[in-house]
Amino acid sequence: MAPVPVSPIKVGHIDDVQELRKAKPTTIPHRFVRDTSERPTTDMALSLVSSIPIIDFSRLVGSSKAACQNEISQLAKACEEWGFFQVINHGIDLKVLESIEKVAKEFFMLPLEEKQRYPMVPGTVQGYGQAFVFSEDQKLDWCNMFALGIAPHYIRNPELWPKEPFKFSETVEIYSREVRKLCQNLLKCIAMTLDLKSTTLEEMFGEAVQAIRMNYYPPCSRPDLVLGLSPHSDGSALTVLQQGKGSSVGLQILKDNKWVGVQPFPNALVINIGDTLEVLTNGKYKSVEHRAVTHEELDRLSIVTFYAPSYEVELGPLAVLVDENNPCKYRRYNHGEYSKHYVSNKLQGKKTLEFAKIR
Repeated sequence: MAPVPVSPIKVGHIDDVQELRKAKPTTIPHRFVRDTSERPTTDMALSLVSSIPIIDFSRLVGSSKAACQNEISQLAKACEEWGFFQVINHGIDLKVLESIEKVAKEFFMLPLEEKQRYPMVPGTVQGYGQAFVFSEDQKLDWCNMFALGIAPHYIRNPELWPKEPFKFSETVEIYSREVRKLCQNLLKCIAMTLDLKSTTLEEMFGEAVQAIRMNYYPPCSRPDLVLGLSPHSDGSALTVLQQGKGSSVGLQILKDNKWVGVQPFPNALVINIGDTLEVLTNGKYKSVEHRAVTHEELDRLSIVTFYAPSYEVELGPLAVLVDENNPCKYRRYNHGEYSKHYVSNKLQGKKTLEFAKIR
């Protein structure tokens, strides 16, 4: 996780959106109002996506060779054509999913004073508040976040792990352990889609970095003016998203230059390719811009896990994916260097990946 900045970052006053919702303002504060070109629309182009790939994890790891090969082919297609897919039969006990959702919701429902005991210092990405804010005139997201570093252990900040709700820390530990196993297994399967040895990617990663972020989006009286989360791609290798049951449909992905909503499949987890895998696959599998929108009456909760290589690892396109027909598109770099670059810039599409591109 990013270190505390040497010089203070001036971000100005940031309203807590849950408190704003309680106050029922007649107008949306100007720092949340997006420029016209950024505002979400409600036209037919944003109808719910029914065709987003669904991968049956049980077919990848516990079925016949023919069924496994078929699912591997579906996974390859999902990674190449979408960069997003939903995983069903993922092997994580539904009680574990219910527990993390419960404690996350309980945390956000705590009094503001209690949540502010775990502040997200400007320029960092752990704690409670808004991340990726670097100036006083920057537009803000209609979202409250709470983020924690999970692994390796040295990235944790114990002072930011809350004592309440009851069993919060224990629940996060159990959930993160299960998601980590899922990520490791998915990387093995993704390696197989590239005709690589199944352990190739995981062995490259070393002691993988893992972080969790909980997002709470209160209802907004003018969802047409704000964004819950700014458009961006993820700097991770894999991102795992759990969407709260009964939440509004808020996740949108950029598909064929149109923003389309993602309808959660019951008990599924949404997986997306991050910048790191785009680089490793030399652009064969691309990270995809996504954002979150709000709803006038419904709130939304999401729990997101980011899984990435060790900060010490040097990354670049895998040699087997570079040839005269597919020249090298990205330079080699230290992943820790890239991570610092990612968290020290505001969310702005895929701009951060310019860091690694060969001109």
